[in-house]
Amino acid sequence: MSNIIEALVPGGKANPGPPLGPALGPIGVNIKDVVDRINEKTKDYNGMQVPVKIIVDDDKNVEIEVGTPPTSALILQELGIEKGAGEAGTQVVGDITIPQIAKVARMKKDDLLSYSLKCAVKEVLGSCVPMGVTAEGMDARDCQKAINEGNFDDVLAAEAW
Repeated sequence: MSNIIEALVPGGKANPGPPLGPALGPIGVNIKDVVDRINEKTKDYNGMQVPVKIIVDDDKNVEIEVGTPPTSALILQELGIEKGAGEAGTQVVGDITIPQIAKVARMKKDDLLSYSLKCAVKEVLGSCVPMGVTAEGMDARDCQKAINEGNFDDVLAAEAW
């Protein structure tokens, strides 16, 4: 029977401390080797929390699966800000463009339920609302309505899905 360990680690900066070390220690694998492999696989997500799944089989073979960071973390990275609004609805921390949202949607493509870029962009916009992020100078919900009305069809048609 294989052991499966799931954890959120900082991209490219995982360490043998909690949560990985205490979970891997009793299994009997080389913790440093596993942490180094995780850091190599997550280096592109530097500064973000990345979900990883470590699968250890009975022969102590280790397989590492890296997920994509949460949508909110990708939005923050795209805007270059540290955190979202403390009081959503009254505080605005940034304004994101449709091409930036499309980029986030493409990064999350495997995790989204959408069949088209247009729907995926609206799904990502839903994450902007509680973060206090506006889109194209308007509330994210209003931007979703504008997408439904076809206002950004020219921009979204140029983006690959």
